[in-house]
Amino acid sequence: MTSQSMILVRHSWRKSLGLPIASALLLMSAGHLAAAENWNLANAYGATSIHGEGNVVFADAVAANSKGEIKVTVHTGGALGYKSADHFDAVTDAAVEIADTPGNFLGGIDPLMLLSSLPFLANTVDEAHTLMDIALPEYEKVFEAGGQKLLYASPWPASGIWAKTAISSVDNLKGVKIRTFDPNGTKTLKAIGASPIQLAWADVVPQLATGGIAAVLTSAEGGVGQKFVEHTPFFTEINYAVPLNFVHMNKAAFDGLSDEMKDAVMKAAATASDRNWKEVVGRTQRNYGKLKDAGGTVVTDLNKALLGDLGKAGQDVLDEWLEKTGERGAKIIAQYRKATGE
Repeated sequence: MTSQSMILVRHSWRKSLGLPIASALLLMSAGHLAAAENWNLANAYGATSIHGEGNVVFADAVAANSKGEIKVTVHTGGALGYKSADHFDAVTDAAVEIADTPGNFLGGIDPLMLLSSLPFLANTVDEAHTLMDIALPEYEKVFEAGGQKLLYASPWPASGIWAKTAISSVDNLKGVKIRTFDPNGTKTLKAIGASPIQLAWADVVPQLATGGIAAVLTSAEGGVGQKFVEHTPFFTEINYAVPLNFVHMNKAAFDGLSDEMKDAVMKAAATASDRNWKEVVGRTQRNYGKLKDAGGTVVTDLNKALLGDLGKAGQDVLDEWLEKTGERGAKIIAQYRKATGE
């Protein structure tokens, strides 16, 4: 074989060897890309709600903290087909990796989860934050038992009553079909003579439009986003409760992360939670402005007799909740009363 022939053979061998090497490099690269986590986050409420916006803050922070290794896709407005009541089981079963769920929809899992919506217990954002901090270890246990990891919790603006007229006394609510969001609200309003109906969020506007309900217990936030003013132009600020939403994820998915990626997710959770707690402070007044611009009326001058009647009904609900939660609930309430000086 000539020198030239030997050179051609060596060149041909190197060229052919380069193909499997190149293919291996491509496979390694593809494997690296496939290792990145792609998670879905379900939220039954709208993209412009405080929690829908907070979900985007969380997703962006996860992407930044993980340097693109974890991608969270936010699905608001029930786009994945799950109502809030479906979220806990869906996350346990890993049908969806993460969900953002109002605590009132988790009362069937554990009555402790109804804590934040107990009537007239925490009436301000600061009080609600104090109550959350005290109850956080118990909240975490509930999700842990369901094979889940609690990422963060954050508030809705205080709940009030949307109705066709201003609510100045309990007489304005007697016999009125009013939507409530959990058993606490149902029991409280039934005690003063209303006809409460517990409905999922997606069912509220259709029921208002068809006359199935005539009033809604929720925040100004929720009603503004869904244009309640077209059906119920009056919002009465009773500061019923400052209920929490919980962002929770499948624990196996979380546990499968490296320590570095777990830290990235939890730092993102803290970022979103902090944002929502700060945002809720000024959001109520902005929502009132939007409501008035749409032709609605905000009622803030409340009748003391109305608040007294509602407060008595609320105390009965608290007593019943304490019976169901036993020592766990009693300990939380005692710590909360001490922390708030009540």
